[in-house]
Amino acid sequence: MVIITLQRGKCIGCNYCVEMDPVHFQMSKKDGKSVLIHSVNAKGFFTLKSPNHGIVESCELAAKACPVKIITVKET
Repeated sequence: MVIITLQRGKCIGCNYCVEMDPVHFQMSKKDGKSVLIHSVNAKGFFTLKSPNHGIVESCELAAKACPVKIITVKET
């Protein structure tokens, strides 16, 4: 299982995550912050759980590109 988490409230809207992984991230037209596509919100932490380990590389690129370090990628 792959677990990707985004702390959306701390997003500065730089768009790097979308550039690195447009399949899983997009920018909100409402507030200009990043959105983790198909994620579930729990108190400001948006989480996506996937059995597909093929998404790890692109999500890790997005996490490394984030200047405020609000994206985490974990494999279990």
